[in-house]
Amino acid sequence: MDPQSRGPVSQHVSTRCNQPPWVLASLDFQADPAPLEIVGVRSSEERLFRLLDHFQNEDARGLTFHEYLSARFQLEEWDRKKAGAREVLRHSYLRYLLGWGNDSNGQSGAVLKSWVESRFGLRPTYHGGKLPYDPTAVEKYHHDRIKGQAETTSVEAQLDLLYTFCQYEFGRRKPDDRWLVLYRGTHDPDEYAVVHEPGGGDSVELNNLSSFTSDPEIAWEFGSLVWKVRIPVAKVTFFSGLLSRHLLEGEKEYLVMGGRYRVEKLRW
Repeated sequence: MDPQSRGPVSQHVSTRCNQPPWVLASLDFQADPAPLEIVGVRSSEERLFRLLDHFQNEDARGLTFHEYLSARFQLEEWDRKKAGAREVLRHSYLRYLLGWGNDSNGQSGAVLKSWVESRFGLRPTYHGGKLPYDPTAVEKYHHDRIKGQAETTSVEAQLDLLYTFCQYEFGRRKPDDRWLVLYRGTHDPDEYAVVHEPGGGDSVELNNLSSFTSDPEIAWEFGSLVWKVRIPVAKVTFFSGLLSRHLLEGEKEYLVMGGRYRVEKLRW
């Protein structure tokens, strides 16, 4: 394998994934995915996963996960010391999930994209403009990332556990599934590096973190072009329904790591 041909990978980041970034970014990985892990997270937090093993109810596991993180990162301390629930949210991973839903090219989006790069070695390719070719977009990305990370304690460690919990839940809910069929709508297909593959079909290079949905009708609400994509379960970092309904609700959304994907263009 030629690492340089495997998509948008970072050259200067020491990742924490058990697979190299050029493998994750490749069409080969989409075709034949392997389990992924952020090295050391599951073993260091084994008590959490032993606790989750006792619950059969998905909502109960989601709520238990959140309560564990609240205690583990002392989020309740902010409630007592400062401004109540709003201050707790500011220091919680939930802030970034909510912020992503509002604007994936804002501070929350920059922090999440930076986390994917640091853990999996997949560099962002868009943040209000093409990276790294648009100087304004590069400046915005670094500004949003630094400011967003500075405002929250231990956000990357919380996101490590969120991804690990996400993969744990797939193992509990759909243990035999290696892929999901998901959909992504876009108004700007020209912003993507589309390649006509030998033998037919197209592939697309996606940002290092992108939103998908499991409902094609919802995808059409977000663009004049919709791609149907076979997504490796291992590359899903979060999905609506992962947490308790009392914590976060969404419209069948999935946050998916990037790289190159074979896609099928849907038509009305």
